[in-house]
Amino acid sequence: MLEARGLRLALGGAEVLRGVDLAVRPGEVLALVGPNGAGKSSLLACLSGALRPTGGAVSMDGESPRALSPEALARRRAVLEQSPEGAGGFALSALVSLAIPREIPPARAEAIMAEALSAVGLSALAARPLHALSGGERHRGHMARALAQHLAGRETGQGRWLLLDEPTASLDLAHQAAALRAARRAAERGAGVLAVLHDLSLAAAMADRVALLVAGRIVAEGAPEAVLTPERLAAIYGLPVHVAQLSGALSITPLYREPQGDAPCSSR
Repeated sequence: MLEARGLRLALGGAEVLRGVDLAVRPGEVLALVGPNGAGKSSLLACLSGALRPTGGAVSMDGESPRALSPEALARRRAVLEQSPEGAGGFALSALVSLAIPREIPPARAEAIMAEALSAVGLSALAARPLHALSGGERHRGHMARALAQHLAGRETGQGRWLLLDEPTASLDLAHQAAALRAARRAAERGAGVLAVLHDLSLAAAMADRVALLVAGRIVAEGAPEAVLTPERLAAIYGLPVHVAQLSGALSITPLYREPQGDAPCSSR
């Protein structure tokens, strides 16, 4: 279990997280959603061990991630940051291979890299330097790096958690689907996946559970259809929202125009 208990975090004198309780379970995808500034990236960073909370505790398989060595932590969890950085002169293949520890045999490391690049549709660009990639391609490259790190961790019997901060940012529809399929595949193999998402329809489509974070607090958690209600979303985001089932999937659309007459502004 990857778990936050009573988690609090202050940054720059402001309280960013206010007593958050949240658990990610092996074999599931948990989508973390909420308005800008709600604390989603900060919560993911605390769960990954990148940030030290000012109160409460994080437990990763019964241990504090902050107590683990960097090497042990890297084997146990892989992270896609919101704004990942990479040296522009690196080839894409080099970026991805850096996530694979040297103890993995070369042939197996090559297979892991190939699988990660294929999962995000970048196999043909493996030799291209990062500075020659588009913004979306670079983001997919960092997604491939996180996937390779996770796969390498599984190879050593330790890769249990995949933490993704906006994995679909700047991606077109096909590549959004590829990124989410890769996350779902990791969960099907037993990983616990936490994904920060802004697109609520995507969150509803890919997640087993959704946690809604507002002003540093979890205000709702559960099945997508139970959490992402039009009344709740309208109150949080400050505009009417239409929620409907379309072909078995939850479609969530903000209504940008003012409703006419007495017609309801949200529906199920």
